[in-house]
Amino acid sequence: MFSNRLNNFTKTVALAALIGTGLSTAALSQSAEEKGFEIAARSDRTDTGFESSEVTAVMTLTNAAGRTTTRELYFKTLERENEDVGDKSLTVFETPRDVQGTALLSHAKILEADDQWLYLPALKRVKRISSANKSGPFVGSEFAFEDFTSTELNKYEYRYSGEDTFDGMTVDVVERTPRYENSGYVRQVSLIDQDVFQVRKIDFYDRKNSLLKTLTLSDYREYEGGVWRAHLLTMENHQTGKSTSIAYSDYAFKTGLADNDFVKGVLRRIR
Repeated sequence: MFSNRLNNFTKTVALAALIGTGLSTAALSQSAEEKGFEIAARSDRTDTGFESSEVTAVMTLTNAAGRTTTRELYFKTLERENEDVGDKSLTVFETPRDVQGTALLSHAKILEADDQWLYLPALKRVKRISSANKSGPFVGSEFAFEDFTSTELNKYEYRYSGEDTFDGMTVDVVERTPRYENSGYVRQVSLIDQDVFQVRKIDFYDRKNSLLKTLTLSDYREYEGGVWRAHLLTMENHQTGKSTSIAYSDYAFKTGLADNDFVKGVLRRIR
């Protein structure tokens, strides 16, 4: 009888230990998710309060053989009202002649596909970008259509993966998983510095969970009000050997832009 009681006691202890281990694992998992969101939120919220912005830039496309072409463009952005809605943005190409006047209007969403319209001046046509095509390349670059909308905080689920070093900085590694359907990426791994809390690098994994692209953000500058901007973005496609960089000029903030500057009708009025 004593032997049976001992066996029962041993089983009870083992079961309790197993349950405890499961709870601990779950707690650790939840903690990693909470910490990942906290780090991402802190980074995202350093970007608030600019109201609207305008900036010019030079895009450089480099093919697998190392040959380059350049394009000049400008961006206009209207800040979101809160974290439950997304920013609105307008991207317009000014040179060279074959893409001059091409424009992309984006209304970022959270759990739904972003609303995007592409204006092609040669066809004098405004084309709505379907949710199934947002992973396609934007005007031959290594940036996809979905890369040209704001990275809204609540578009993703997050998980903290630990610390690392990058370019001499200590960074937090945060994996984020898109919550919205039809994203071209199954997951993204971001490096966020622990000093000024800016994203320094993002690895994008395609729907087969293979490394597709890496975005490096550099030449960060702080503007009045503590708003930070990277002035050089480089997207490298590991599967094609191509890359695209965007070098930004100085930003202008609080430029008086409003909702009516980001309606479809403005696309046809671009010169």
